[in-house]
Amino acid sequence: MKITPDIVRSEFIGTEAQVSASPNKSYLGLSGRVIDETKNTFTLIRANKAKRVVKDAAVFHFKYSDGTIVQIDGKLLAGRPEDRLKKTIKRLW
Repeated sequence: MKITPDIVRSEFIGTEAQVSASPNKSYLGLSGRVIDETKNTFTLIRANKAKRVVKDAAVFHFKYSDGTIVQIDGKLLAGRPEDRLKKTIKRLW
């Protein structure tokens, strides 16, 4: 998978996610498959338990089907999923 600034505009439902950093200690290390996304949260499921994680309060590692792992700050993902398609992203590198 080619990593570009457009990665924040992609669909995250169905990908494996892990919280790598957060000021909220209960989020640290939380991982699972993304089953739902709202304006401000991701819902992760693992072992038949669903947990909601606030996007603004976490940095995520997303693992794609080809084995690529991408780290994305949740602040870039805040907002409705359909509105992210319209958002312009400055190149980060």
